[in-house]
Parts: sequence; C-alpha cells; structure tokens
Amino acid sequence: MTAWLAIIAPAWIAGSILGLLSAPLGCLVLWRRMAFFADALAHGTLLGVAIAVWWQLPTGIGIAIVSVLVVLGLILMEDERLPTDAVLAVVAVSLLCLGLLTLTQLTDQQANVLGFLFGNLLELDWADLPLIAGSVLVGLVFLAYIWPAQIKLATHEALARIQGVDPTKQRLFFMGVLAGFCAIALQAVGSLLISGLLVLPALTARLWSTAPKQMVVFALIIAQVGVTLGVWSSIWLDIQTGLAIVLVLAVLFFMALLTTKIATKIRT
Repeated sequence: MTAWLAIIAPAWIAGSILGLLSAPLGCLVLWRRMAFFADALAHGTLLGVAIAVWWQLPTGIGIAIVSVLVVLGLILMEDERLPTDAVLAVVAVSLLCLGLLTLTQLTDQQANVLGFLFGNLLELDWADLPLIAGSVLVGLVFLAYIWPAQIKLATHEALARIQGVDPTKQRLFFMGVLAGFCAIALQAVGSLLISGLLVLPALTARLWSTAPKQMVVFALIIAQVGVTLGVWSSIWLDIQTGLAIVLVLAVLFFMALLTTKIATKIRT
C-alpha cells in the first residue's frame, strides 16, 4: 500500500490542486457561454505542444503562441452569416488535426501522442507539485481580480458597460486564464479531455445550486470527488488517468441529472 501511495499521491494531489482552479473557471465558462471556445482552446494546446517540440521551445510558450493565434483568428473570422458555435467547432477540429499532424510528422513524439491526447497524470512526481501549485495560485489570484467584472458581464453586458467594465479587455483576460489552465491541465487529462475537466463539475453543480456562490462551492466539491475517484479507478482498471477522471465526472453529471429529474417529477 505504501508503494502504491508513493506513485499515486503526487498525481492525486496535483489533480486536486487543478480542481481548485477548474471549478470556478468552469462556472464562469458556463455563465459566459464560452464552452465551445474553451473546447477550441483545449484542442489548440496539442498544436502548441507540437510547435514547442518542433522549435525546441518551452511547452508554455508554444501553447501561448497558439492561444494568441486562436483569439486573433476568431476575431478575423467573425461574420454574422456564420453561427459562432459552428465556427468554434471548425476551429477546434482544425487545431486538433494540425496538432496531430505536426506531432506525428515533424517531431519524434509519435510514441507520446496518447499521453498528449488523454494525459498521463501518474507520470508526475513530488518535484512537479510546487510548479503546479504556484501556477494554480497565480491563476486563482488573477481570476479573483477579474471575477467582479466577469460576473457583471455574465449577468448583463449592457449594464456592465455603463458601470465602466470594458468587455474586450475582460474577454482577453478571461481567455488568458483559460489558456493558462489548458497549459497546466494538459498533462493531467490531455488535450481532448481538458474541456470535460473544466465544464463537467460546473455543469453538475448547476443542477443542484440556487445561487452563484453555491454553484462554485458545489463545483469545487464535485471536482475533488471526480479527481479522487478517477485517479484510484485508473489504477484498479488499468486505464488512462485522464479518461478515468472525466468518465467519473460524466457519471456524476448524469446521476445528478437523473436524480433532479426524478425529484422534480415527484414534487409535481
């Protein structure tokens, strides 16, 4: 048991730390209706990693380059004839294909593709935890700084403008936090599953909560439960840790949806 804990504990702690940022950030993603953008940015991390490996740059710089290009590209692609969700879906799948193509054809990372797609949290050790904790702390501090303005924009954008909130600047701030989270979460759940870790705890919490603060608290609890059960079940079932975490979160969501529907039927 002690030997297992030596392997699992760093992954478990790292995932729990990530949950502290993913829960409130996921709530904002839902309130601001930016789930599709988060998905596109998450898929873009794979291309960012590929560029970083190809040009021999730090991974964070590669992801930052792609994030900036995604934001600029979406601004240029704005067209009233095109539904935003459809544009984001096209961007997401294009980034995923480009990332896979670059990784497999222009780098020597073919053997690591599954890890980039689905994460490999169990490869983390104790030495990685300070960097993860520090990065999450910076993200939480910055999120707390922009939180009041983000809530105003999510509630009523026109009123927020009157109160002096700059939507463009706040949108860029929010995209920056999202990009940072994607970079941190890449090893935990991989490019394909980042949006699941981000959205599922908040979506489940939304079914049970009646106020924004309550939703954030519930999302934090659900994220911790999902990470804990996911890490341990990945060991028992011998599957990718990222897959296990997101699958547990998905099960929790569907259980919550079913129970709330049954409760509603009983009350009526």
